[in-house]
Amino acid sequence: MARELSLSFRNALNAEATEDAVITLVTITHPELDSAIRLSSDPTRRISVDPLRYGTVAEGVIYDFVLMSVIFPDDRMGAPAAVTLAFANVADDMAAVIRAALSPARVDIRCVLATAPDVVEEEWLDLRGVQGSYDDSRITYDVSREAISNEPWPAHRMTQARFPRLYVG
Repeated sequence: MARELSLSFRNALNAEATEDAVITLVTITHPELDSAIRLSSDPTRRISVDPLRYGTVAEGVIYDFVLMSVIFPDDRMGAPAAVTLAFANVADDMAAVIRAALSPARVDIRCVLATAPDVVEEEWLDLRGVQGSYDDSRITYDVSREAISNEPWPAHRMTQARFPRLYVG
């Protein structure tokens, strides 16, 4: 699948060192959460002093900085896009969110540049949480889209009453 990326984004991805960092923005929503969890992979700017918070402001929305790494989806044919999010387990209550969830969360992932956080270069939307695990040092959360093989097929029987144009003789 062809993707159109800006020259600045491609240069930042391929550069050995660059001032224009590629930032991953993650939005996690779930019916049990009061508001969406918005996370950034880069401490672009200071958000507040007390408590001390860093993060990224993109399109007027604040994404809090956390120590995280992202293994992006590949382009294998026939396989759903699978992403692994890994967070440093630095707070006592971080794993409690994964333990408490009974249904999958919805996850949106966007890639932007530090100099232009309002311009989305790459995005994966409407991914679903598949599996979460944690230990003393890190939390991993696997997300994926719904596999097309899980879709009902055919959705309807191809009868003349439902699809009359198939039977035009």
